[in-house]
Amino acid sequence: MVTTAECMWWVYMVRCSDGSLYTGIARDVARRVGEHNGSGKRAAQYTRSRQPVVLVYQESVSDRSTASRREYQIKQLNRAQKLQLIEADAPVSQTK
Repeated sequence: MVTTAECMWWVYMVRCSDGSLYTGIARDVARRVGEHNGSGKRAAQYTRSRQPVVLVYQESVSDRSTASRREYQIKQLNRAQKLQLIEADAPVSQTK
């Protein structure tokens, strides 16, 4: 039996060691962030030379198509808008 969590897709952003932001999609964000921090082919080319990366944002969506569209929308934002999105999602204890 497939659970709702197994059907869920996530859009995520990681902050790279150089301060840049990378946006992607995954079913298992923790695993994917681990891959970004690895040395193999599974790490995105962009993040390979910018390790370690730290997860700074994630949002759930219902399917891969929606995740891809949302990823594209986020990638169209400028850096300031991406930082606002991250800040708006931050738990109260992390806000200034």
